[in-house]
Amino acid sequence: MPSYFLIPLLSTALILIYIAIHCIYTRGRIDPTTDPDTPVSVNYFPYRKCNYRCGFCFHTETSSYILPIAQAKRGLRLLKQAGMRKLNIAGGEPFLNPKFLSQILQYCKEELGLESISIVSNGSKIREDWLERHAKWLDILAVSCDSFNPGTNKKIGRGADGENVTRLFQIATWCRNYGIKFKLNTVVNVHNWDEDMTIQIQELAPFRWKVFQCLIVGGENDNETRKTDARKFLVTEEQWQTFCRRHKHLESYVPEDNKSMASSYLLLDEYMCFLDKGEGMVTKSESILEVGVKEAMKQVVWDKKSFVERGGIYDWSRPELYMPQQSSYCNGSIGSVKLEKLKW
Repeated sequence: MPSYFLIPLLSTALILIYIAIHCIYTRGRIDPTTDPDTPVSVNYFPYRKCNYRCGFCFHTETSSYILPIAQAKRGLRLLKQAGMRKLNIAGGEPFLNPKFLSQILQYCKEELGLESISIVSNGSKIREDWLERHAKWLDILAVSCDSFNPGTNKKIGRGADGENVTRLFQIATWCRNYGIKFKLNTVVNVHNWDEDMTIQIQELAPFRWKVFQCLIVGGENDNETRKTDARKFLVTEEQWQTFCRRHKHLESYVPEDNKSMASSYLLLDEYMCFLDKGEGMVTKSESILEVGVKEAMKQVVWDKKSFVERGGIYDWSRPELYMPQQSSYCNGSIGSVKLEKLKW
């Protein structure tokens, strides 16, 4: 065979070898089963205070404690060293303490180099100027929206001004403008199970729409003595399935029933203790600040198989072509660059 045929063949072979090695390496890093003690993705609740009173909330304001920022950073560094790649900040309402939130975002991106940071918010306190300043450190912004009907939102406890939907569309636009992935969370409950959200979801175009079945957590929302009593918000299996069938054709739709949620999330509270919200009463580990990450993880149940099966690993990074200091993508067209879905 002439030598000029060998060069492209060798080049192709080298490329294929590189791709194979890259896929093996990447999948090994992604799959948490390669190391049972690897906290790949952590949901951090830095404080419990919230300005809404959602009647089914399973992480209620039973404490007003906020960890000193230096201790919070130390705990996050321990998690990074143990293998954390993604941090999801929830609450409470994270935007009630924007300074703490800003410090955590900057530290986790610039010092720890986390692959992805997301925030879950009720949307009431998010401002465009804050997003503009912090977009370079934030990969995903998820907003909770249980209805597009103001009256239904009031019944649920999501504010009283009826402006949730207006704010939601504003936030979705800001996220597109600043290159932040927009995500939507919805809890299916007795007040919204028969609502058709198709048109609004298509207009908002979230990259993921997480649809949760209303959940009872012992010690949090399981009876009238708690801050919330979610029993009166529960849906039947048929109501849950009806909502799912109505929306399953939407590309962004990601459903999670009670079985999928139980023990598949690695939860970290305001004291940096892992929470076990599986069956029965909520239990917690000792703080990772006192015993370390691996020892604390042994004290709770985290079902890594369920974590993977429910889609806990996905394309969670921002588009690399987005330049935070600019107001558009490199080609000048916001939204024209689409990341291909990764196959794990």
